This record gives sequence, structure tokens and C-alpha cells, in this order.
Amino acid sequence: MKYILALVLSLFIASTSANNLSEIKDVSTDMTKNNKINYIEIPAKNIAATKAFFTEVFGWSFVDYGPDYSSFTAQGVDGGFFKSELVVSTKNGSPLIVLYSDSLEATQDKIEKAGGKIIKPIFSFPGGRRFHFSDPNGNEFAVWSE
Repeated sequence: MKYILALVLSLFIASTSANNLSEIKDVSTDMTKNNKINYIEIPAKNIAATKAFFTEVFGWSFVDYGPDYSSFTAQGVDGGFFKSELVVSTKNGSPLIVLYSDSLEATQDKIEKAGGKIIKPIFSFPGGRRFHFSDPNGNEFAVWSE
């Protein structure tokens, strides 16, 4: 059966011109996006301080959409910060956003130097180690490493 499928596929590819091959849609990308987390929005009391913090510590870049919203891309998942007095914290039932670091201690040092606060020191868990911190707005995040 698999030989017949391979033969049919080979004949199809051989009968398709090079121009038509570029018109074949790659549905695998669409299929991997479907029903997956695609974007997150995080409250920020101070958008400018938030951007400065995440740029300094993690090297993120931002695109502003007015004074009350700034987005980031290519950070594992795209997202944005919106102006709000609310904070994200596991104490109030918020999801925990966890970032990865190749060097946990170096990242912790950068966070502290940039004005973040360590709210749960480095601890071990099955699969690695992590710590929790708050950004200048008081939002809780975590960083983990293997």
C-alpha cells in the first residue's frame, strides 16, 4: 500500500509543472496554528518602563500602537502590553508566563539590575530549575532552565 501511495505521489509531482508547485498551499503551517495559543496581552501600569525593562533584560523589541499599547513579536509567542492598573499574579489566579534561559543565574542578575524583583528564589522541579520575578509593574513571570 505504501508503495502505491509513493508511486501516485511521484507521478503527481512529475506531472506538475514547476510553476504549479509554487501554487500548492502549505497547509501544515495553518494546521499547526489552528487552536493554538497565538497571542497574549499583559497589563502594564507604565508602558515605557515595561518596554525598557524587557528590552534591557531579554532583548525584546516593540511596536507602539498609541500611548496605551505596545506589541512584541518573535518571543516564543507574540503579544502586547496594554495600559492598566491590573497585575498578573498566580496569587490571584492568573496564568504564569514562563520564559526560558540558558543561564538562570545570569538572567536573574539582569532582572534585578533592571529593577525587577525576585519573588520566588531559584528552586528545582522535575525537569529543571526556575525562579519567579515581578516586572516594574508588579506582574509575575517565571524563568526556567534545564
